[in-house]
Amino acid sequence: MSLKNKTARWSHSKHSWLALIGGISLIFWGLSGLSHITMVLFGPQQVQFRPPVAKVELSEAQPIAETLAANGIAETVAVKTVPAVDGKALWQVTQDPMAHRRYFQPADGAEIEQGDRQQAEFLARHFLGTDAPIASATFQTEFDTSYPWVNRLLPVWRLEFSGDDGLTAYVHTETSSLAAVNNGTKEVLQSVFRLFHTWAWVPEGMEWLRVTVITLMVGSLLALAITGVMMLIAIRRKKRLPGSRGWHRVAGYVLALPLMMFSASGIYHLVQSALVPPQSHLTMGDPINLTSGAWPVERDWSALSDGRDIASVSLVKGGEGEALYRIGLAQPKGAMGGGMHDHSADGGKETHDHGAESPAAMPEPETDAEIREARFVGLKADGPAIYLDAQSGDVVDDGDKEIALAIAHRFSGASDDAVENAELVTRFGHEYDFRNKRLPVWRVDYGEPVNATLFVDTGSGVLVDRVADWEKPERFVFSMIHKWNFLFPIGRLGLNVVVGLFAIALLIFTAFLGLRMDIRRRLYRAR
Repeated sequence: MSLKNKTARWSHSKHSWLALIGGISLIFWGLSGLSHITMVLFGPQQVQFRPPVAKVELSEAQPIAETLAANGIAETVAVKTVPAVDGKALWQVTQDPMAHRRYFQPADGAEIEQGDRQQAEFLARHFLGTDAPIASATFQTEFDTSYPWVNRLLPVWRLEFSGDDGLTAYVHTETSSLAAVNNGTKEVLQSVFRLFHTWAWVPEGMEWLRVTVITLMVGSLLALAITGVMMLIAIRRKKRLPGSRGWHRVAGYVLALPLMMFSASGIYHLVQSALVPPQSHLTMGDPINLTSGAWPVERDWSALSDGRDIASVSLVKGGEGEALYRIGLAQPKGAMGGGMHDHSADGGKETHDHGAESPAAMPEPETDAEIREARFVGLKADGPAIYLDAQSGDVVDDGDKEIALAIAHRFSGASDDAVENAELVTRFGHEYDFRNKRLPVWRVDYGEPVNATLFVDTGSGVLVDRVADWEKPERFVFSMIHKWNFLFPIGRLGLNVVVGLFAIALLIFTAFLGLRMDIRRRLYRAR
């Protein structure tokens, strides 16, 4: 018997043997995968893309150092201006990363009672454009099934609005962002995805069982696709067979590769996630101390703001641990940094802006589709920054890059000699994706002994994410092969539509037709 005939017989026998388990597995993961696409395409959507803005006016304000001292605050993790309901700016003070933020009026240093709760409601109404009464407000410090770890941000306010749709907003006041938004339909779709796609319901102590069963079932899909390709190569047909067999073979030519892509990348992701469970690396910076003799930025505000559109003021640590005022400047009106896709052609790496002073001009997202696209892609929100010494008021020569290196050094513990590259990231990509919700950030690549990339936010001295070098191949594979982000030129909406159509085609032509053929064959043999 020739090798071709042996290959044909072997692949046919194994393909037939795998048909039932493979077909069932495809229905499980195909339908649950479609639930995720449906959730992304039709889930609740914010009506405003950008956070609210406020005019920062400190010329007649009480010095923030005096405000802190008067309230018994010696050290703070973060101090910065945030927009308020009246269109003006407030000082937001973070003493404990997992506690309520405190808010003070710049004019007289008066503290706003229940300020964090009020700020969360203000932000939620801004982003969602709703006047519905709030049924409940909960300060959440842990992830749960409704707000899983992929959202990254904690703590958040969980605000449930009155109404039949179950609209719920998760607001992260530290970054003035809408961390997530749910309604009744999205909750159901999330439950389907967790139940059938990730099997998140399996108890932690039985993680090994979850990984084993999913690997075997999804592995059957990979084996089904491989044996099917072997049959297509070994068994040539001059004309299409009638009925289901003919259509099944035609579908195999088109769908074998997508099936291998989904299943192989899914197994890779599953195994790596089991070996090193994914976690949020978001970490606030070290406490900052403002002594009573600190230079008040408010004193020279008129000269400082003359001719400048100042978007924010925050306190950060410099390279020597000294307190610095970071004066964030607004982008030119009508300009938005970032691109309209999340991957570039340069080997799949994120695209970076090396000149923050001249961002690419882009229209503000307004429609649901534009906002959804912008949220996944990420668009640069601010312009360059000026740093002033909080003790003397002198302009610091260090810019954002030097501050980013100082922040990365504090979190990595490695010397600058270990730094291989440092650059500004202005849009999301496979290594720093939309779940982090912060842009721009600085990417600092370390060699030995760190062997990892740190993403830091110079605006608040925060470590946003950390990606070890050995994790990067899996992130690339999962993004490009499992989620099909290589289709970035057609946009997020088009990408999800294409992936959804292929998933439906796999279900109909491969699973249902294949199962029908398998059941008929088994019934025939049972006669």
